[in-house]
Amino acid sequence: MIRLTRRYRFSASHRLHSPRLSDEENRAIYGKCNNQHGHGHNYVLEVSVRGPVEPETGRAADIAALDSLVHREIISAFDHRNLNADVPDFADAVPTTENLVAAIERRLRRVWSTVFPGEWPELDRIRVQETRRNTIEARL
Repeated sequence: MIRLTRRYRFSASHRLHSPRLSDEENRAIYGKCNNQHGHGHNYVLEVSVRGPVEPETGRAADIAALDSLVHREIISAFDHRNLNADVPDFADAVPTTENLVAAIERRLRRVWSTVFPGEWPELDRIRVQETRRNTIEARL
């Protein structure tokens, strides 16, 4: 079994603020990330797939198809957007990096079988680096 990982970049802004919490609780939990004007990040997204090497092609996945899928479903939806205001995934969710990873997984899984109709490749891991110190990863 082979794991193939592709790296992508996008920039987006957000404000970490939950309407379920008081302003004081939001400030205590999110600190400077609760700034009412928001702030931005240059995110690094890694999408990993896994599968056997196909004897005919010598590859575990069609990289061009994966790139096209990620650009269409993720990069075009998130790049240079305000996650709070412009992305429906966060209408009822705080746009933390944890929730961003979950939204990316949902978006990819929703159309995965149309791009990759066979048993392989499988979506294996989503990793988002928000800052040098913050990286969130979902192993699927």
